[in-house]
Amino acid sequence: MTTDLKEKYDNYKIANPKTRIRDAATALGVSEAELVATNPQNLLLNPAMQEILEEIPSLGRVMALTRNEHAVHERKGIYNKPSFNGHMGLVVGADIDLRLFMSKWANVFAVSENDRQSIQFFDTLGNAVHKIYLTEESNQEAYQELVKKYKATNSDLVILQPQVSAESTEKSDEEIDQVAFQQEWLGLQDTHDFFGLLRKHGVTRTQALRLAPAGHATPLALNKVEDLLNIVSEKGLEIMVFIGNANCLQIHTGKAQRILRTGPWINILDPDFNMHLRDEALSSVWIVKKPTNLGAVHSIETYDVEGNLVAQFFGKRKPDVPEREDWRAALESLTS
Repeated sequence: MTTDLKEKYDNYKIANPKTRIRDAATALGVSEAELVATNPQNLLLNPAMQEILEEIPSLGRVMALTRNEHAVHERKGIYNKPSFNGHMGLVVGADIDLRLFMSKWANVFAVSENDRQSIQFFDTLGNAVHKIYLTEESNQEAYQELVKKYKATNSDLVILQPQVSAESTEKSDEEIDQVAFQQEWLGLQDTHDFFGLLRKHGVTRTQALRLAPAGHATPLALNKVEDLLNIVSEKGLEIMVFIGNANCLQIHTGKAQRILRTGPWINILDPDFNMHLRDEALSSVWIVKKPTNLGAVHSIETYDVEGNLVAQFFGKRKPDVPEREDWRAALESLTS
């Protein structure tokens, strides 16, 4: 990276000491990966993404972080060994639960920031995909061995692709065979089939909610997310929190106990799980009902003004077990 960018970033940090690197990158008109590369303490690693992920379990207890523009998901725990099928990856465990979409993963760094060490992955646009932070319980020796093993022989970033503004391609509602779409929604047997339904009919997620069968997509006031989290906390419910971006989805399963509002953010601040949701950036919130072979499954889905999915909330689910009644009761209370 150029000396000019390092100087600009250093000056920006002096003027804005509390600004996070993601926001600094936006302000300076560059990518987060480019700013990471300006620090000589940060080491570019060879882009052997799958091989590096396979060694993460050796680090012991870490903190996994995945975010999008308006939500951050932080989960402490131990990575189980990942599995891969082409560009798709899975990390499944009681602590760390990830779905990896790796076709656009491009750069990976060993990052040192204020005595915090981490492995950080970036996509072809230089956006952060997923970050893995060491904790006091992590295996420092294993981390150093990993960095030594994969340190790149040169410090050149993979060429970053320029951001191309995609024109909205949402069809008009009149172009959709709404009868067939609704019938197929009602015939779903698994929640994972929903994405295929959207693709088949060429509808966006928010359009699908507008066109949903009666009683299967109920809009809520934007403040109902905070209400839901307070109910979950008060009743000790176990839930699932999904937050991700185009390249990685991170899932927490368990309780959400300490709920705290800080300015525009509603937070879950528990010992092993933190969530930060900028709910003032939400444009819509929905209760979504999807049929399955075990009965209906209900979720809360939140979207920004551009129609991007920000966060999803489900009741804790187990294979071959119907949805919990206490979760359904919590959702019903939001509409009463």
